[in-house]
Amino acid sequence: MSRTATAPATDAAASVAREPSSILRVLRNPAATAESLESAALVLGAAVFVVGGVVAWISFLGRDLPIAGEGSLGQYVAIGAVVVTFVAFVIGRIALRRRAHEREASPEALPGLESPGVRVHWFDLTAIAVAHAVIALLGWIGLSDLLEQSFQGAVVFTLPGAVLAGVGFAVTAYAVFLSSAHLTPMLLSFVLALFLVVGALASMLSASDPQWWQENLSALGMTDDISALAFNLTLIIAGAIVTTIARYATASVPVTTAAEVRGRNVVRVGLILIGIFLACVGVFPVDRFFLVHNTVATGMAVVFAVVVIGLRWFIPSMPRVFILLGYVYVGVIVMLGVFFATGYYNLTAVELVAGVLIFSWIIVFLRSSGAMHAPRPDVVAP
Repeated sequence: MSRTATAPATDAAASVAREPSSILRVLRNPAATAESLESAALVLGAAVFVVGGVVAWISFLGRDLPIAGEGSLGQYVAIGAVVVTFVAFVIGRIALRRRAHEREASPEALPGLESPGVRVHWFDLTAIAVAHAVIALLGWIGLSDLLEQSFQGAVVFTLPGAVLAGVGFAVTAYAVFLSSAHLTPMLLSFVLALFLVVGALASMLSASDPQWWQENLSALGMTDDISALAFNLTLIIAGAIVTTIARYATASVPVTTAAEVRGRNVVRVGLILIGIFLACVGVFPVDRFFLVHNTVATGMAVVFAVVVIGLRWFIPSMPRVFILLGYVYVGVIVMLGVFFATGYYNLTAVELVAGVLIFSWIIVFLRSSGAMHAPRPDVVAP
């Protein structure tokens, strides 16, 4: 009897859930479901396209624009994308204020950074927003430079330039809003990796000394030009993001005993220290703070080795394959140190490879800890 009575109600609820969301419903509850979130991103992108296109048309009146360079369309879109990024990121976070209510009301409500025992702080969101803005800025500049090489000597007229600027702003707003509103730990790790790549490449390409690599990687932060600012800012923001990832990566580790809780806390503190030391590498350039810079850089490598080697005792439930991977990483870093001591590798190569290994290990740790927290497929729900 109860099964017969509940079946029509279930079918009715399913049919309601399948109904397309109206614009009014999307604006009222943008983060209720994946469909409403996507629709809200499209609405925001359309609004930014109109406003940004009109502003660009007014700014471009009476002149033709080069594709890249000073006063170009690419520069205008890149700088405007920074403003659009912050606006879209804030709107995306504001849209999640009703997420807790929506998750109780609808099982389709999207999860985000909510995790037991982890609180999102303002400085976490600030660092993540800045990372998005830097990615947008350097991404549009790089794309415009590429198009400039493809269409040498070409200029962009006023109206097409305004339309293209509006499209660039709309795409930026659409992507940043979805990233902000659906910011999961895995997406956060992807943002970190992309931010490090674009920040490091921008610093290398804009370095005033083309032979910087003959000294060490920290030589990028020693000068007073834009490359040093880009390098040091990349390290500081990346360090803040690593501390955020450290809290989420360890929060999903299942613990049942007091010893496991202590071990998880040790790993969390170790990862947070790696993020703090990374930020300090950017705060204290090697030419002005030689001792402090080398101390925090060495401390980051030491803490990483301690966490990796002791992981099997700190978190016994961690997959053995991942533990072996960490041992391999530490072994490679030690081997690189031997190569540097014997003169086979220079310090820049050692720092680059070691940095890639450390950050890739942190990202894989986040995936492994999340997989441990996921429900097992062989467990049948009653």
